[in-house]
Amino acid sequence: MTSASTPIRIAPSLLSADFARLGEEVTAVIAAGADMIHFDVMDNHYVPNLTIGPLVCEAIKPYAVRNGVPVPIDVHLMVKPVDALIPMFIKAGASIISFHPEASEHVDRSIQLIKAGGAKAGLVLNPATPLNVLDHVIEALDLVLIMSVNPGFGGQSFIESALPKIALLRERIDRTGRQIWLEVDGGVKPANAARIAAAGADTLVAGSAVFTGGLAGGVYAQAIDALRSQALSGQSQARQNLLSQAR
Repeated sequence: MTSASTPIRIAPSLLSADFARLGEEVTAVIAAGADMIHFDVMDNHYVPNLTIGPLVCEAIKPYAVRNGVPVPIDVHLMVKPVDALIPMFIKAGASIISFHPEASEHVDRSIQLIKAGGAKAGLVLNPATPLNVLDHVIEALDLVLIMSVNPGFGGQSFIESALPKIALLRERIDRTGRQIWLEVDGGVKPANAARIAAAGADTLVAGSAVFTGGLAGGVYAQAIDALRSQALSGQSQARQNLLSQAR
C-alpha cells in the first residue's frame, strides 16, 4: 500500500515500537502505508529519557524501503547541544532532521548544517515555545514540528492548546508561499486526527496509536488508515468552511 499522493503524511514513531524487532517493525509499518518513519532521539539531558542514536538509524535504513524506493527517516533530535549529532545522523541515513531552538546556540547555523549535509531541516516547538522563534528562520525550513505533549515520553495525552497554535502556524506558513510541512507529534490518534488536520497539520506522528497491538496483531494498516481517513475528513471540512466564509 502506498500513499505518496495524499496531502496527509503519517509518520509512525519508533518510540512505541518493539525495539527487539525494530527492522521488522519498520518493514511492517511501511507495508501498512506509512509515509515516513519518525525516529526519536533523547539524551537524558535536554529531555528526561534516553533512547537511540545514529547506529540504530543506520541499522534500520535498509528496512526503510517501499518497492525499492527509500522511505524518509524523520529524525527528531531532543538533545543538547545538537550540532555535533547532526552530521552523524546525516551519515546514518536521516532524510529529515528536526531540532529544538532551545538546544542550539545558533539556530540558523544548525539549520544550515543540516541542509549542507543534504537533509531537510525542521524546527521543533514545545508546548510553551512561542511561534515568534520562527521570525528569522522560517524561510530556511522544510518542516516545523509542533509538540502537542511535553517531549520525553510516548503515550502522553494531547494538549488541546496546541490546536490554535497549529492554526496560527498554518497561516504563517501559507504566507511564505513555500511548501513547508506542518508536523504534529504527541497524543495523536484517530479521535483527534480530524481536528489536528482541520487546524492545518499535514504530517501526523503517531506512536502508541499505530504500534499498540504489536507486530503479530497485523493491525498497523487499520491504525494508519484510520488516522489518514480522519485527517483527510478534517482537512476537507476545513476547506468547506473556508469556501462558506468566502461566499
